[in-house]
Amino acid sequence: MAQSQVLNWSENGQDITTLDSSLATDVISSTMISNSEEGLYRIGAHNKILPGIATKTVVSEDKKTYTFTLRQNAKWSNGDPVTAQDFVYSWRRTVNPKTASQYAYIYSGIKNADQISAGKMNPDTLGIKADGKYKLTVTLSKPMEYFKLLMGFDVFFPQDQKVVQEYGKDYGTTSSKMVYDGPFKMTGWKGTNSTWALVRNDHYWDKKHVYLQRINDQDVKSTTTGFNLFQSGKLDMAVLSGQQVKNEKNNSKLVIRKTSRLNYLEFNQKKVPALANTKLRQAMSLTLDRKELVNNVLGDGSVVPHGFVTNGLATDPTTGKDFATENAVAQSTAYDNAKAKKLWAEGLKEVGKKSLTLTLTHDDTDQMKALSEYVQGQLTKELPGLKITSIELPYKNRLARETAGNFELVISAWQADFSDPISDLGIMTTDNSYNFGKWTNSAYDADVKTANNTTNQTTRWNAMSDAEKTIGTEEGDAPLSQNVIAQMLNPKLKGLVYNTAGLDYDFKSAYMAK
Repeated sequence: MAQSQVLNWSENGQDITTLDSSLATDVISSTMISNSEEGLYRIGAHNKILPGIATKTVVSEDKKTYTFTLRQNAKWSNGDPVTAQDFVYSWRRTVNPKTASQYAYIYSGIKNADQISAGKMNPDTLGIKADGKYKLTVTLSKPMEYFKLLMGFDVFFPQDQKVVQEYGKDYGTTSSKMVYDGPFKMTGWKGTNSTWALVRNDHYWDKKHVYLQRINDQDVKSTTTGFNLFQSGKLDMAVLSGQQVKNEKNNSKLVIRKTSRLNYLEFNQKKVPALANTKLRQAMSLTLDRKELVNNVLGDGSVVPHGFVTNGLATDPTTGKDFATENAVAQSTAYDNAKAKKLWAEGLKEVGKKSLTLTLTHDDTDQMKALSEYVQGQLTKELPGLKITSIELPYKNRLARETAGNFELVISAWQADFSDPISDLGIMTTDNSYNFGKWTNSAYDADVKTANNTTNQTTRWNAMSDAEKTIGTEEGDAPLSQNVIAQMLNPKLKGLVYNTAGLDYDFKSAYMAK
């Protein structure tokens, strides 16, 4: 190993929004939380389940009761022991409607979670209990084949009740108003700044296998700036875009990473009732040539999506085929201007309008600027009577506006939390907190409910298949591109774990080689 174990990392247009695992909704916040905190399991390379705070797991015969034995040498960075009660407190806090966690829905399947989230039962009735300091029992309302993967996701991490209550509403708003039980501790994040660091946590139970002493991180919005910083040795990783990727295609330091992240156009049907018209949404989607978009506009290795569930996320256990390919609805990502114009005219007539004036909100990163310029240009060029004004915002502000429903059209992005189609499909049900555009379809809701509640694998996959076909046919949103991450990477960085779903980067075992 190199004498200096310092890594200089960067983000491309993404700032942290919170370090509170009950409230985090974005990839960068979750990445920082997942490297500075730890749950029952860690998710290793290729989504392998690895020990975290749990040393032993016993599953009942009906697969509805999990009993975890916790390690007794796990500590928070303030020296407090990590106990079973820390999990009980955290989970109850997250599903409590007063917390307003957008991820409370992912607890569905744990006993009483749905009723608690709906305000119909007390959080104390959640199916989790501490049997002493180091034994935790979780009771499910149904078997969940992906339950162990969920336990490696940050919304299920423990919280030190004493610290949460000490900081109150300020908990997680800065790196100093937090406590950490993971490989690293956050430092230097004051809530709004774009630079921070992860430093090795000397209270971590497995600190002898944490090699990096410090990870300096910063938000670099311009890929040109990032590339120049990499070239000058000031960054060990820099994200590239478009022409840069083509320029560096023969560079051994270029790494192209597949992702489960989908960029899509979301229509706010609550704010603009006309967008509830299926023909208008279909017309907008049909004006977009995704091959042109990924190959010539983005040019960074992004691929054409088949639908809302991303390519390569999951394989049908019966057929062995990729779920996205097997259930693709051709029209969902087709390019047909003639058909678009026809549907547009019919849709306008149905809603009693001759024209529409809309805003398109998007991030201020290079990729999102390119996406929005293409979408805006195509829609206004091909659809008579449509005017669009662009609203460009920093990532954090766009996310806040989208969450509040303060948009008309928005270029959004979603990355699966675990390697199963339901992680994508679940967010577009009528009552899901991530369904910002308020698209609603009763058949879709019923299929997702079936998938969430059945114990029959064939029934489950058939229901998810039907749901994917419904959202594709109805154009509940318009898939644009499936991301890859093109980056320049210092070849001395070894041991980094990367997964396409859930936690992107796990730095626990990473190190700088000589």
